[in-house]
Amino acid sequence: MINYTLLENSIALISFDMKNSTMNVLNQESIAAFDEAFDKAVKDANVKGIIVTSDKKEFIAGADLKMIAAVKTPEQVMEKSGVLHKLYRKMETCGKPVVAAINGIALGGGFELCLASHFRIAINDSKTQIGLPEVLLGLLPGAGGTQRLPRMIGIEQALPLLLEGKKLRPEQALEKGLVNKLVATKEELIPAAVEWIKTVGKKVQPWDDKGFKIPGGGVQTPTGVRVFMAGSALLQKKTFGNYPAPTAIMNSVYEGLQLDFDRALKVEMRYFTQCAMSQVAKNMIRTLFFTMNAANSGAARPKDVPANTLTKVGVLGAGMMGAGIAYVSAVAGLNVVLKDRSIEDAEKGKAYSVKLLNEKVSKGHMTKEKAEEILARIVTTADPKAVEGSELIIEAVFEDRALKASVTKETEAVLAPTAVYASNTSTLPITGLAEASVRPENFIGIHFFSPVDKMQLVEIILGKNTSDYAIAMAIDYVKRIKKTPIVVNDGRAFYTSRIFSTYIAEGLNMLQEGIAPSLIENAGKAAGMPVGPLAVADEVSIELMYKINKQTEKDLGKVNEGAEAKVGRLFMETLNRPGKKAGKGFYEYPTDGGKKHLWSGLAEHFPLAKEQPDVELLKKRLLHYQALNAVKCLEENVLTSPRDGDIGSILGWGFPPYTGGIFSYIDMIGVRQFVEDCKTLATAYGARFNPPALLEEMAKTGKKFYEEKTEKAVA
Repeated sequence: MINYTLLENSIALISFDMKNSTMNVLNQESIAAFDEAFDKAVKDANVKGIIVTSDKKEFIAGADLKMIAAVKTPEQVMEKSGVLHKLYRKMETCGKPVVAAINGIALGGGFELCLASHFRIAINDSKTQIGLPEVLLGLLPGAGGTQRLPRMIGIEQALPLLLEGKKLRPEQALEKGLVNKLVATKEELIPAAVEWIKTVGKKVQPWDDKGFKIPGGGVQTPTGVRVFMAGSALLQKKTFGNYPAPTAIMNSVYEGLQLDFDRALKVEMRYFTQCAMSQVAKNMIRTLFFTMNAANSGAARPKDVPANTLTKVGVLGAGMMGAGIAYVSAVAGLNVVLKDRSIEDAEKGKAYSVKLLNEKVSKGHMTKEKAEEILARIVTTADPKAVEGSELIIEAVFEDRALKASVTKETEAVLAPTAVYASNTSTLPITGLAEASVRPENFIGIHFFSPVDKMQLVEIILGKNTSDYAIAMAIDYVKRIKKTPIVVNDGRAFYTSRIFSTYIAEGLNMLQEGIAPSLIENAGKAAGMPVGPLAVADEVSIELMYKINKQTEKDLGKVNEGAEAKVGRLFMETLNRPGKKAGKGFYEYPTDGGKKHLWSGLAEHFPLAKEQPDVELLKKRLLHYQALNAVKCLEENVLTSPRDGDIGSILGWGFPPYTGGIFSYIDMIGVRQFVEDCKTLATAYGARFNPPALLEEMAKTGKKFYEEKTEKAVA
């Protein structure tokens, strides 16, 4: 677990090497082993300096969150936090120079160990990430990070890193002062650390020197006052008070930097304990760490299907989605055939990859040779026969059933019997699309989100006849392109598109009721959604929503009288306002580069009611309506687990992360209270808020979506 070597020049080399883990993490065992090794070096009079490094590819990925998830009382949190505080303080005050030799990823508690070292050297590898991302899981750096970082680089530079959880590349970390030196290769790392100990060997941290002053000014200086006043206002604007961790970070820095260092650590410990015990942190850790890691590891993959060796992927349709799919596939090392109706259209799709790769090269994130190598993997064509030899086809043509059927038949004619055919449809049932296939068992849905290169989630949809082989192929592909898969069963709009649309639909219901558009939008953002429902409608395109609704009406044989259908018809058939792409929808998009603003004509078509509701009620409507429809997906077996529902809701359409996802949101409120809320809303606003039978039963029996014993098993 910890390797100890005494180098020839009387320098102790302490290396993390956890045998039963792919990465080094800080847990009870590794902390104790490191403490023992460090004491050995300190007590050895012959040791002149200490180097801390890793024998694994990475340095230390952070604290083991199982350890945090297991705590039940504030006293337990403070005890565990205190162990690291004591250890890291020992490093600083041991009387011998300590160097952190960072050979890979150093995050969270792992980087806090580096901060407690007297000097930090890192390998300049673009894959290395350095930083304190705890806030992204509802926590704050609890091993001295909120106190050491601002004392090292100043309050103004440190707060954004702490509040946003930024992960920096080595050259960025050097520029901002998080590391002191970079070396080009692994072979140079330890010699550079030895050289510093021999030639400089400073044994005292700046904040332990008499007369130390915080770089750039302390809390009560003009700079400090300005930073905290502006920072507090900006924090409220961004978080709407939904996330306790950023506020705790601000308080910890503000209070701690006015105290001596050891008392400051006690302040940090108190705020860390508050965060660790909060429901927000528990929700975020469960979903954004444990559930996401399980999904990324392929937990849903059929175990008895051998691994697939993917080499060639055919992408049908070179529009926005197809172009993005081709790009992420090529970056992952796959050969891609990008097909469209004409070679010119296919080349337009490839141009998207050219643009993204050129940006990486210009920023120094990739060499020109590497970019050219990736581009060479994308072959454009208008010939259906060119996809021959592809193990996987991903169809990304327009949402038209007849067009998709034609493309399916044309393509399958040149494929091997083992090839899997996937549709990127966002709404059309897979079983129905598979009717055009001669091998429905090899037909599956692989639903990407836009923009493909940035969005992490991929929704895999099973048709009635989809085989385990096809599921395994789809998951292997998603893992290959380093995205997060969830697997759902068939149904109109599946899971993500179906529930995402309810956010827009409830916003449009509010609009029809005469609620002010600005109030609707602000309520959506205050609830924790990325943008308001009207802005979302413009982004995804009112025209697309209109066409999807027309196809649904055609399939079901009846006219949709819901708000989204009525408003869609008004905006497309009468007002000609199709959305952001056309520069006009619910918002106006000035061509001179001015800021977008709500269309003044909304008042004419949706007159304001005399009385406007409280924003808290609107927030509840927007989130509850999404959540109860998610439960319907679970009840109908479109979703097979709350965990997939939670991760899909956050990554798919931006359901507020502080909730832990759409099912954790219900648990956080309490199932019984949620059901009562829905009944009250149904009385006031209509039957769409009636809770499904599954929720009614859970409320009666006192069940939750996440029982205590289940959480223990996951942790």
